[in-house]
Order: sequence, then structure tokens, then C-alpha cells
Amino acid sequence: MKKSSSGQNNGARGGRAGSRQGFRSREDRPARAGAPSKKAPAKKAPAKAAGKAPRPSAAARGEKPAARPPARPAAAEAPRQPTRAQAKAAAQEVLATGVQTLVVEPDEADMRVDRFLVARFPQLAFTHIQRIVRKGELRVDGKRADPSDRLTPGQKVRVPPLKLDQPRPVSRNAGKDQSEREFLQSITLYEDKDVLIINKPMGLAVQGGSGTTRHVDGLLECMRDAEGQKPRLVHRLDKDTAGCLVIAKTRFAASTMAKSFRSRTTRKIYWALVAGVPRVRQGRVSTYLAKEGDEGDARMKVAHHGDEGASHALTYYAVVETAAQKLAWLSLKPVTGRTHQLRAHTAHIGHPIVGDPKYFDIENWELPGGIQNKLHLLARRIVIAHPRTGKPIDVTAPLPPHMQQSFNLLGFDTTQYDPIVEAPEE
Repeated sequence: MKKSSSGQNNGARGGRAGSRQGFRSREDRPARAGAPSKKAPAKKAPAKAAGKAPRPSAAARGEKPAARPPARPAAAEAPRQPTRAQAKAAAQEVLATGVQTLVVEPDEADMRVDRFLVARFPQLAFTHIQRIVRKGELRVDGKRADPSDRLTPGQKVRVPPLKLDQPRPVSRNAGKDQSEREFLQSITLYEDKDVLIINKPMGLAVQGGSGTTRHVDGLLECMRDAEGQKPRLVHRLDKDTAGCLVIAKTRFAASTMAKSFRSRTTRKIYWALVAGVPRVRQGRVSTYLAKEGDEGDARMKVAHHGDEGASHALTYYAVVETAAQKLAWLSLKPVTGRTHQLRAHTAHIGHPIVGDPKYFDIENWELPGGIQNKLHLLARRIVIAHPRTGKPIDVTAPLPPHMQQSFNLLGFDTTQYDPIVEAPEE
């Protein structure tokens, strides 16, 4: 596992603490334990010696009596601010009983609506959150919102009364947490205080869904900090796609790296084994894609500009090596990040990815002996700017076992030059 440290915003942390502490004057300081207290001098008893008249009072002498110093008021204790965990607990109680309006904080800027709710209410199932957003029960500044809408500081998010029928466990099994930490450590490609990049195995879902109990988002529960915050997903990979998955360990990193993905400054390279060999060895695929089918069995279809739900998708590809005219090793660079984009685009040009159950549509095509019928798609490499330093993080994932077996059988050399590096970035 590679580890590196990154600069931390110590100044910001210190400034925040300083603004909470403030300064007190000498009069406001509480008396130290054990320090001698100042008492008024004891009054002398009147003289009893015979022949001596008592001394006249100050009033009798025409003098003004000395004014007593005013009593020092006790220093008022500043009210304690609730911790983030306490604030969440209070919010959860309100959530269970009625409508609540949440104000987006500055450090929550640019978060997706669904991820904002996950961060505020970790006891709610993600599918539950998506459902209330999709039905229009959640409002942002009085308007309906989509799960992917981004928030800005100061916006008001109206949350409807929710039935907390799927609470997350308050206490976790220490042994299970340790096991999950060790698993995440075994697949870690890069980690520092802000960023975690893992080599997601094929078959492991990124998020939960119908019938999915084990997924990356759930595994990250074992990494919650003292304030109840856990690492956040920055992008997604299909369940059967292996390779580089970027995770933010802090809210600041999540916001910054999400902007990198949206602005397309993040560089992504995928490897795939496809049926047949493209006639054009290096090219681009530019289409519009729209989702069709039910939520559980949805797939992307090529659409036209202006069609409902259609979004532009652009992919560059290069043929790295071939096995006769039967198979080709493609290196792919997606410029946009649409659902199933690479799988739909390779199928669109007549060369679907081997083992793809949704998009492989070549009739009477036989799988070569020794090659497993599993999706041969790998998120091979990712280059992203570090959220604090701005320096590039360049991470490469190894071939998953089934792809390594296929490459060995076909005699493909993974150390040779990858021509997709020269492809445009936009």
C-alpha cells in the first residue's frame, strides 16, 4: 500500500479554535485553587484601657467614609456548543417526529442532495433517501430537487417526516470492523489524510440496493471518526467493473474532488477486452445516451439530441493489441462520465465487451476456450489533483484475476506502450 502525507490546513483549524476560545481580562479570570484570598482587614477591638477615650468616627471628624470596592461578579460560563454527533442525534429525533428545515453549511457546499442527507442522517438507508427525493417530498428553497442536484451554502432543505424503519446500528461489532479495515487495507492503492483510492474487486457493489448487503459504502462505516463522519464516495464504478475507485476521507476533499470530476480535469483510462477488432485503430465515439427499462434492469441506449433524458457522451479509444480477428485489447478514455458509457459505446461500434450481460449482442459468438464469461473491463488508471496541494495523484490498478488469465492465454504484454495516452482530453 502506498502512503503519502499531504499538507493540512492547520491555520484554518487553529483559527477556528481561537475564535471559540477568545480571551478573558484579569478581572474575569476565576480565582486559582489554593491562592490566598484578599479579605478586608479585621476590625480592631475597642481599647479597654482606662483613661483613653475612644477615637471619634470618620463622620464625627468630618471625613468621608472610604467607599467599599464593588463585589466582583462571577465570570459567566460560555454555553457549550453541541458536538456534531449531538447535533445529529437531535436532528434525527426531529426527523422522526415531523418536518425539519436544514440549512446548508459552508463546508457542505457543492454536495449532491442525496449525499447531503446521507451525511446528515446516517441512520437512513440510501434507497430510502433516494425514494423521498424522487417522489418530490424533499424541497430545496421551496422547489423540487433531483438526487444529483448540487447545494450551495445558505440554501434551506425541507425534509418531510420519515419513518425510521431501517435504523443503522448504534454500536458496531469490533471484530467485524477490524476485519473490514483489514480488507480495505488489502485493496488500497493510495491513502493519505484526505484521499483513499482502492482497487475495487469485480462483483463488489459501490452502493447498496435491492438485495445488495455488502458494498463499498457500507464497508466505509468502519472508518467513521470521533464526530461520526465517514469517508465519502467521489465517483462510481459498475458492480462488475474492477479497478481504481476514489474516496474522500474529509468533507473538504469530497467537495474539491467532485469539482475535478465535473470539470473533467480528472484523467481516467480503462482497459477492456472486446469481441472483434475495430477497423479504425484509434478513434472517438460521440453519441447521446438515455436510460431505458426499469430501475433494477435499466440499460443505456443511443438516443438523439433533444430526446427525453438524453445526455451527450464522448469516449476515445485505441487498439493496443489483437488476437487474430477474434478479440482486441482496447484502451479507453471517457471524457464524460455517463452510466454504462464504455459498455454502451463499445457495443454501439459493434465490439461489445467480453462477458457483458447487458450489452453483448453478437449472435452465435462463442467464447474462446479458457476465457471466463465475466465482464472484462478495468478502471486501469486515474490521475486527479490532490484536494489540498493541487499536485497530481497518479494511481494504476492491476488486472483482476479473470482478465489476467485471459491476457496470459492471449499473450498480451501489459508493459507495452498505451496509445490512449495521446488521446485528447476533451
